Amino acid sequence: MNLELTIEDARWQGLEPLAARAIQAVLDHCDLDADLCEISLLACDDARIAELNAEFREKPAPTNVLSWPAEDLAADQPGEPPAQAEPDFTGEIALGDIAIAYETCAREAEEAGKPMDDHVTHLIIHGTLHLLGFDHIRDPDATLMEAVEVDILGKLGIDDPYNV
Repeated sequence: MNLELTIEDARWQGLEPLAARAIQAVLDHCDLDADLCEISLLACDDARIAELNAEFREKPAPTNVLSWPAEDLAADQPGEPPAQAEPDFTGEIALGDIAIAYETCAREAEEAGKPMDDHVTHLIIHGTLHLLGFDHIRDPDATLMEAVEVDILGKLGIDDPYNV
């Protein structure tokens, strides 16, 4: 997989192998050839993600993770799986961009009593699934997305984050 990682906050050092493992697990689950897939990941702080959240979602506050899919793959019917990502004319599958914020992730992990690496893995899986057309706006879609997250996390040896 072509993972373009930009680290804007030095506290994210060591993120690349964790991110690659999480993304690979999603791509495997979705039967995508990782060698064809491209993802950009911005590892930033709360101030930067708040700017992005304000610009793209009109919510001027920090959040844990944001995603910008290269293509809209969302299912038309609630609870149905999204369309499969396909290679473009170059033979590559550009999936899109993800941004993740250090302070929010660290705070959420601490509040939940979870290891930071487990929480970050979950959020990168979550963000990658958004790139692949999964969402949680409609209840049936949220149920599907959570089930996929739990399945992937379980394969990585990480507990169900929704069963607290």
